[in-house]
Amino acid sequence: MKLMIVDDNESMRLMIRNMVAQPSDSVSECSDGRDVVETFQRELPDVVLMDLQMQNVGGIAATRSLKKKFPNARIIIVSNFNEQEYRDEARDAGAASYFTKENLIQLKQFIHQ
Repeated sequence: MKLMIVDDNESMRLMIRNMVAQPSDSVSECSDGRDVVETFQRELPDVVLMDLQMQNVGGIAATRSLKKKFPNARIIIVSNFNEQEYRDEARDAGAASYFTKENLIQLKQFIHQ
């Protein structure tokens, strides 16, 4: 499986990679939402794991941009925030699912089922 991790925190990207990816997975990374479309086009991942709050372009805007250009992109929000308003915004932007960063084991099971 090809995964793309989008998070502005390098340590968090590494943690997500270590917790979610299987040894056979190919993993690409973005440190900001503004690079999402270009990286997606180059890597064509099966799943995008998208943070919400990032330095320049946040996860909601990046999800909208990616879904506009690649309507079949499978985007899963991975955030520290668990409020319903964020979940609703993510769904409305086109995210397929939403997990908190404290539930990475469940995320791994969801992705690899």
